[in-house]
Amino acid sequence: MVASTGGHLAQLNRIAGSMDVHDDSLWVTFDTPQSRALLRGRRVLTVPYVAPRDWRGVLHAAWIILRRTRGESFDRVVSTGAALAVAAFLAARVKRVPRLYIESISRVQGPSMTGRLVAWLRLASLQTQHRGWASSRWVYRGSVLAGYTSEPAPGGAPSADALDAPPAMFVALGTIKPYRFDAAVDAVLGTGLASERTVWQLGATTERELPGVVRGEVSGEEFERCAREADVVVTHAGVGTVMQLLDWGIRPVVLVRRAHRGEHVDDHQTQIAELLRQHDLATVAEEPGDLTGADLADAAARTVSPAPAEHVPNEHVPNERVPNEHASSLAASPGAA
Repeated sequence: MVASTGGHLAQLNRIAGSMDVHDDSLWVTFDTPQSRALLRGRRVLTVPYVAPRDWRGVLHAAWIILRRTRGESFDRVVSTGAALAVAAFLAARVKRVPRLYIESISRVQGPSMTGRLVAWLRLASLQTQHRGWASSRWVYRGSVLAGYTSEPAPGGAPSADALDAPPAMFVALGTIKPYRFDAAVDAVLGTGLASERTVWQLGATTERELPGVVRGEVSGEEFERCAREADVVVTHAGVGTVMQLLDWGIRPVVLVRRAHRGEHVDDHQTQIAELLRQHDLATVAEEPGDLTGADLADAAARTVSPAPAEHVPNEHVPNERVPNEHASSLAASPGAA
């Protein structure tokens, strides 16, 4: 089970709940507070961080995976990306292990660069989480967002005026490096509601003097505590962060990273933000400068019911969809996924 940390790992963890994953399966990812919390008690191999489109890092990670799994047998390698998927699939091809790639829910209009590369090199069987661009090669088998529902919070909805007094606010911008998100910080400050009751998890958006508690990263336990204790949570449109909040029943305010401001490698967060808006699972401000106190009140007014595990994609792909050179390995290779 292979995924970069963040949304990729959060999705794979949820997908694993609907798969027949062995207890001794090996999880390959980066060492972060999220991975340590999410994978506690599981067998984990951590590799150095691979940045988006860092192909030298991909090859180095592939070498580490090959070296550290020498002598082991696996039924299949399953990955939700990003670049770490290519590293694992290259290593798995050497070991003649079947491979499955599940594209991120954030890719609403088509596959990511990783997905396109995996398809072009025929490194794995392919799944999409969107019916709209499914094909004979990209098979649709469900979505990690299916089944969540939004409903009014207990006690009724606060008015926008009710948030004139600063709420307890948690601002979580993720940990993707090296991308800053100063526009999000400026947007929250622009509401006039940031205060000593605000907790900031800034990731790479460092060197800011802000009211409240300022942290670069937090542990999984501290992240959950801050989110649950907040009146409102403001976050970027990162799938991992948003999915975790939805699982806790929190309907967040979502701000979108944009490539032209140097906040991400591309604009895929606009797609996931629109998907969240369509499902009424978040209050979305595509341009952070548009954020208002009314948006914060809107998010505080609603809660989310988590989705049951049976709605997520699964790994039951017919043998004929496995790359031909490895089709026979499905029945022949013993061991863990």
